[in-house]
Amino acid sequence: MTFTGGAVVAGVAGWPINHSKSPQIHNFWLRKHEIDGVYAPFAVHPERAYDAFRSIPLLGLAGMNVTLPHKEIAYTAMDKVDHMAQRLKAVNTIVVRRGKLHGANTDFFGFFESLREACPSWHANTGPAVVLGAGGAARAIVAGLQDAGAPEIFVINRTPQRVEALADEFGPPIRPVPWESRAVALSDANLLVNATSLGMRGQPPLDLPLYALPQFAVVYDIVYVPLETPLLAAARARGNVAVDGLGMLLHQARQGFRDWFGPDPEVNDALRAYVLEAL
Repeated sequence: MTFTGGAVVAGVAGWPINHSKSPQIHNFWLRKHEIDGVYAPFAVHPERAYDAFRSIPLLGLAGMNVTLPHKEIAYTAMDKVDHMAQRLKAVNTIVVRRGKLHGANTDFFGFFESLREACPSWHANTGPAVVLGAGGAARAIVAGLQDAGAPEIFVINRTPQRVEALADEFGPPIRPVPWESRAVALSDANLLVNATSLGMRGQPPLDLPLYALPQFAVVYDIVYVPLETPLLAAARARGNVAVDGLGMLLHQARQGFRDWFGPDPEVNDALRAYVLEAL
């Protein structure tokens, strides 16, 4: 990797930003492809976020990733957005094209690509999905599964009002399920997704018995610290395919890198090991 006055510059904006692993991911790819470019973290205060995003073309940046708490603000600052960003009213990837801001949401792409990598035979339209959570990641996954043709999507959250609002917004085939019925809801699942922070290091554990879950179901946990959550360990022990959340983090970064720097980068064991060292 070289870094000159003519370097292509992109980055990630959030508040705070020191937790983001995006610089490790993109700078790994920049070194691998020997690109004259750099990817940097930007701490952007929420009160200045809109102005910061509108200034991206003026600063000569190729674009920017967006993390918490700015995804909804970024959406309002775009000149154009893709289908998924439009559905979610949230942007996590910004690309400058001819001085205009183009916004995308690549969360479901990252989820789906890592799921397909782990289980190529899985298809959304072959059975119900169960999604725990109603936050930003859960919304992206639910919308993506809906677009992919999942016949039923059972959404479960400790705050029922958030699930009801999500179901009202997206419509069928989304079905809210009370938190206390979460174990029974697994009985016909083709896919189980934990899209909450439960089970993450420093957070309470996820209390979810798997006795009703079919063995053919894929279990996906978006948590990647720790990489092997208790949910994934329990799923593997009973014979289910288990997918950790690191793949989603890595694959969702591909589109931005390609649009800013050129190559479509590879997600491989070397990248996983490099990012894991930084966790």
